[in-house]
Amino acid sequence: MPLNRRTFLERSAAAGAGVAIAGATALPAGAAEQSHGHGHAPKRYSFTVMGTTDLHGNVFNWDYFTDREFDDKTHNDVGLAKISTLVEKIRKEKGRRNTLLIDAGDTIQGTQLSYYYAKVDPITAKHGPVHPMAQAMNAIGYDAAALGNHEFNYGIPVLRKFEEQCDFPLLGANALDAKTLRPAFRPYSMHRLRTPCGRDVKVAVLGLTNPGIAIWDKANVQGKMTFPGLEEQAAKWVPKLRSLGADVVIVSAHSGSSGTSSYGDQLPYIENAAGLVAEQVPGIDAILVGHAHTEIAEYFVANKETGKKVVLSEPLKWGQRLTLFDFDLVWEKGRWTVEKVGAQVLNSNTADEDPKITGLLGDEHKKVVAYVNQVIGTSTTAMTTADAPWKDEPIIDLINHVQAETVKAALAGGQYAALPVLSQASCFSRTAAIPAGQVTIRDAAGLYVFENTLEARLLTGGQLKDYLEFSARYYVQTPAGGPVDTSKLTNADNTPDYNYDAVSGLTYEIDIAGPAGSRIANLSFDGKPIDAAAQFVLAVNNYRASGGGNFPHVAKSQQLWANSEEIRNTIINWVKAKGTVDPAQFATAGWKLTRDGTPVF
Repeated sequence: MPLNRRTFLERSAAAGAGVAIAGATALPAGAAEQSHGHGHAPKRYSFTVMGTTDLHGNVFNWDYFTDREFDDKTHNDVGLAKISTLVEKIRKEKGRRNTLLIDAGDTIQGTQLSYYYAKVDPITAKHGPVHPMAQAMNAIGYDAAALGNHEFNYGIPVLRKFEEQCDFPLLGANALDAKTLRPAFRPYSMHRLRTPCGRDVKVAVLGLTNPGIAIWDKANVQGKMTFPGLEEQAAKWVPKLRSLGADVVIVSAHSGSSGTSSYGDQLPYIENAAGLVAEQVPGIDAILVGHAHTEIAEYFVANKETGKKVVLSEPLKWGQRLTLFDFDLVWEKGRWTVEKVGAQVLNSNTADEDPKITGLLGDEHKKVVAYVNQVIGTSTTAMTTADAPWKDEPIIDLINHVQAETVKAALAGGQYAALPVLSQASCFSRTAAIPAGQVTIRDAAGLYVFENTLEARLLTGGQLKDYLEFSARYYVQTPAGGPVDTSKLTNADNTPDYNYDAVSGLTYEIDIAGPAGSRIANLSFDGKPIDAAAQFVLAVNNYRASGGGNFPHVAKSQQLWANSEEIRNTIINWVKAKGTVDPAQFATAGWKLTRDGTPVF
């Protein structure tokens, strides 16, 4: 399928291209006529834009890794089946034709349901299935969705097939064809809302995606697409949308609001730029924020040029929240003007799953549950990640052992075969476990909840010391002598668990009594202090290797080998091949936390 099968020019030849009519004949909720002086009453109209983001393949309120209903410590629920119930409630309250429903990206990756229909029974196969997320979102009636970075994880053909299966446009004004520099997807959609009092309201939705795609999915997009900054493309498109008659401009941005980047200087663009877009680009009324996996019910940013306040809202990931943007418009000087706009979020744990959605995808759900419960081997003992954030646990050693073995085999017989192979791994889930006895696909897959792939990078001993010091920022500085509360020990400066790496093949201590940057002690290889100039091979995931987390040295280091197979599948295949998982064959005591030289645990 050609890359530019659906370019903007092909799909939006006329100025009014992409206009969807959502007519209304009844006065919407909140609409009213008030005295305007001289006996004239101004025309008013209200409507609501609903938004989701970072759905990550969640249709059902189900955790495929634990094989039970999803739950967390704050009792959130997940999935489009719950969102559907909330959406129908709002449509009933506001009037179906006085609402729009949009999404801010990261739709087709994240659960075993979405993995199954990308890899096991792929939608790209001849006479292949329709993606469950397309089925659900079509049934709910989405009007538009921005592209997320994880849309590119399975390659462009899968994304294009998903796009074809959706009844709504996938938007990405800053996803450009690398050769023509024209939009590779539709930049925007235009929606017409009929009012009971005058001219229709034209609502433009501009889609912006994350420039980090260029490094995170380099293997899939290099030479095919390029991803300039959000501010630059918003400044280009927002005036065009206004010139096309847009009364309201909404940006759906797969980009957080903090103005920061997790990959340092690897790209000249800001990863989390939604707040900067609001601040720097005039003419925007609201921004649906995605990517950061945080909840922002309502946040106002003043535009530097106009002083106008732009409202931002980010609903919590996986369908845990639904954002509502409520717009109040008034007819002034021959046009509709936004008089007021606010935002709020609804919690999906207040809703039942919509039987329309669960019934529609019940068979797909059953197929995936059967798939993940296939037995692939046995384990001699139970292992868990419960203590892995602060102890060297065998279950993390398993990941590192599989990765190191895989890299050693790949480099065998080559120039770098004689170098020692180290490996990095993170505790991606604090609830992952390998049981004693039978091990299933979901047990093994639960160790690695991301679709990362494996690389081999060349580093020196000195660079590895820097790498470990950076990783050790994860711990809150804790003076010697007092008690250690593990609930307050980790995630310093909001560092997520997936940005703390344990490195196997070395022995070292992390002195949490010391300041960040001066914590690694007794760093040794093969029983001797590490040689700063010595060369090592590091088995590392592609996210970290491409700059994710902004760890030092690794992104600029020499790549010796790379694999297209997900690490998750490598672990599954290793268990299948071995038949038995025995920690005695791979568990090591490589690192420990100390305070002034005294072990914490």
